[in-house]
This record gives sequence, C-alpha cells and structure tokens, in this order.
Amino acid sequence: MDIFSFNPLLFAAFLLTLMRISLVVFLLPVFGAQSLPVAGKAALCIVFTLAVFPGLSFDGALFPTHTFGLVAMLFSEALLGLILGMCIQFLFAGMQTGGQLLAYQMGFTMMNIADPLTGQQEPVTSHLLYTVALLTFLTLNGHLFMLRALSESFSLIPPGGLAVNSVLARQVFSLSADMFLIAVKIAAPVMAALFLAELALALMGRAAPQMNIMMLGFPLKIGIGMFFLGLLFMAMADRIREFIMEMGPMFLHLLRAASPSFN
Repeated sequence: MDIFSFNPLLFAAFLLTLMRISLVVFLLPVFGAQSLPVAGKAALCIVFTLAVFPGLSFDGALFPTHTFGLVAMLFSEALLGLILGMCIQFLFAGMQTGGQLLAYQMGFTMMNIADPLTGQQEPVTSHLLYTVALLTFLTLNGHLFMLRALSESFSLIPPGGLAVNSVLARQVFSLSADMFLIAVKIAAPVMAALFLAELALALMGRAAPQMNIMMLGFPLKIGIGMFFLGLLFMAMADRIREFIMEMGPMFLHLLRAASPSFN
C-alpha cells in the first residue's frame, strides 16, 4: 500500500471493520476473557482485521459524519457482540449452574475458589465443570464457529444496522431457557446417586443409632460424587458436541433476525 496516496474511504472502511471485530471479539467468550491483557486483545483485534480486511470489509461511505451517529453505531455493535456472546455463554453458565447444584449436594458450598476469568467466587465443582467444558469446546473447534458467525455478520448486518425485534428477543430467551436444561441434565445423574447414598446412610442410622453417620457421610458423599462426576465427562463432551453442531444454524437465525434486510 502506498502511504502517500491516502484514501479516506479506505481508511474509514478499515475503521468500520476494526470496530465490528474489536467490539464483538472483546465480548465473546474465550477471546474476551478478563484474564487476557488488554494489549493482547487489542493486538488480536488488529491481526483479525488485517486478515479479513481484503475479503471482508464495509464500505467507507457508511462511516458516520456526526458524533451522535458514531455513538449510536458503537452502541449497536456492542449490542451485537453482547447477543452473540450471551448465546455461547449460556452453555458455560449451564455447566456452572450444574456444578453449583453438585457442590450443594456434596458439601462443597463452604469451599469456594476465585475464577480467574470472571473474578467471582464459585464452588470447586462449578469451576471444574466450566474448565472441562471450555477445553472441550476449544478441542472440538467451537471457537471457529464463532469466527464464522462473525464473518457472516458482515454480509447480514451493516455497521450500526442491528434490528432489535420480537423475533430476536424470542430466540435469545429460548436459548437462555436451555441453560437450565443443561444444568439439570449435567447434575441429575450425580444428584440421583447422592440421593441414594443419603438414603442408605439414613437406613444405616436407623439400624445402628450408635454409628456416627455424619463422620461417615461426608467422605462417602464426596467419593461417590467425584466418581460419578468423572463418568459425567463423556456425557458433557456429547452435549457440547451437539451444541457446537447446532451453532451454525443458531447463529444464522440470530443474524437474520437481527438483519434489517429480513425485517
């Protein structure tokens, strides 16, 4: 590129592309984690922009000429990134919710650790399920589907052209309901095993009242819970694989619902 033949429209197109990629990437899981330094995320956005700019870019004439138009465009792009990020975060939130249910049944509610990604205090089992789900998501190339949805947004949603309507809201609410279904599917088998263990301890307490059921119950419930939690990882991998296979149509429906050309 000849730096002395400055083209304002080309520079505006580069800024619009950088705006779409940076605001979306910063809000997406994995890429926008708080543990990543801001300088690293900024460099990642610039690299992504330089990679897709020759093939994917906006028309520089779409760049707003007024400050209020620029603010409205930034708000629209941030809302788009928030919607796409929430749709992926529902999966991990379901895993964390299932881990919290298991922590309550296993007696881990008094022992919390700090999540380095969010800075929040959460039970050990919740953080374990989240870490395993995140590693499985990356292993199955789920992040590539997120980048594909980002590339498809260039053709479906212009800069600042996000259309918020009832169809988009219904799809987001439907995905949020799946978070609780994922939590129940993850926690139900282990909770059933722990319930049977508590029932057996109750029968032992009735048969032998002199036995210290409390001292026996804590390590027994922890051992049973960790054993069935290990068996649960295969089911988690299958559930995450199904979610990743559904990500393509899910993102396409979301982007079409948010596109002004389909409304």
